[in-house]
Amino acid sequence: MDGWDGETMRAVVRVCEGATPEEAFDTASAGAWSAFDTGVRNLDDRPWLWTRPPGVPVRPAPTLLDRLRGRTGSRPAPPASPPPPPPAVALCHRDGRVREAALDAVRTAPELRPLLVVRCADWAAPVRGKARKLLAELPGDALVPLAGPILLLARRDRGDFARALLEDALREGPAAGVLALTAAPDRATYRLAYRIAVDRGLLTPMELAATAASSGDVTLQDLCAEAAVAAVKPGGAAGPDAAAVPDAAAVLDRLLAARSPRVRSAGVTALRRAGRHGDAERFLADRSALVRACARYVLRQGGVDPLPLCRALCTEPAAYPGAAAGLGECGDRAADAGTLWALVEHPLPAVRLHAIGGLRALDVVVRERLTPLLDDPSPAVVRAATGALLPEAAGIPERLLRARSGPDRPRTVRVAADRLLRAAGRQRRPEPGYR
Repeated sequence: MDGWDGETMRAVVRVCEGATPEEAFDTASAGAWSAFDTGVRNLDDRPWLWTRPPGVPVRPAPTLLDRLRGRTGSRPAPPASPPPPPPAVALCHRDGRVREAALDAVRTAPELRPLLVVRCADWAAPVRGKARKLLAELPGDALVPLAGPILLLARRDRGDFARALLEDALREGPAAGVLALTAAPDRATYRLAYRIAVDRGLLTPMELAATAASSGDVTLQDLCAEAAVAAVKPGGAAGPDAAAVPDAAAVLDRLLAARSPRVRSAGVTALRRAGRHGDAERFLADRSALVRACARYVLRQGGVDPLPLCRALCTEPAAYPGAAAGLGECGDRAADAGTLWALVEHPLPAVRLHAIGGLRALDVVVRERLTPLLDDPSPAVVRAATGALLPEAAGIPERLLRARSGPDRPRTVRVAADRLLRAAGRQRRPEPGYR
């Protein structure tokens, strides 16, 4: 229930008929509260919802004809006043006076506090001011369960007030509240919690390294990896030297074993401050160009030339497939091009793939020698060869590419041929739905 849809309408109707919000929709979802607010205001086919607060006339002032009819007794009796809407509905009423009056119900109904957060970003100044006053009166620990709605509403105009209150509460409140939010499913919530946890030093270096290594969130990877490195480096938060952290070596090893290249590169770079320059050697053959560049930097800082090491690793390409790409990134055209061309014919696809990358890095691509790889059984190799051949597409015989764009060829080969034909200006882009 994240928008105005049939599910939202059903939830609004149920609450109007007496159900509690917990019974009508998932109150743990910040988006559900926002959708409920929108749904109440859009439910125009139930006019009995829109009763006015006490003191506000329900009907316009009587006309002279109305008064004359009243004297003769011909005027019909006024209809009975409809019952007031439930508090949750009144808090979302399209009449600002109703919303403002309904805010008092939140004092004794904590379950409606998400709607109090919504009203803190209300477009009507009186409603907004009263809601903000009520929210500011809540203790800090009462804001922690409201983190999801607060951060969702912070994207709106006038939504920064509640966010500022939440951040102050997390920075000054108990650590347990911050750590609990690090496990929140909402991305904005756990990112904020981790930033504050890092600033407050609530996580150990190993916890930071484990989070960086296991998280799929790039922002969280960078945040936690940098914090873990800062905690174990000399002069870091952990103490005057790396030895101040008993598991400093284990922290770096956890970063170095991460799946994410960004996290591994942070760990490799940290090897220099830890005095472990030699440990960077094995990352010269990493599958990531970023990690390989960091490894070469660390080795050079330790007084070691990475080029001879890359050449040595290329003698065992099956064990170090990425060494071919690393050789192209730091090698010599005249001395190393032959090695890379030989690796292009290696039986392992990973070696062929990285060898093509090395040839591109050295700028020694030869069109005639690389064109046969358009028929390689590995789709990754075909894609790499295509990327290397794009600047030379005009020189590839058209008949060769046309033969590979036929329906009998594998899809990867057909796509590669069409890309090269387009790069040579010989073919339009494929129609939508091309397979």
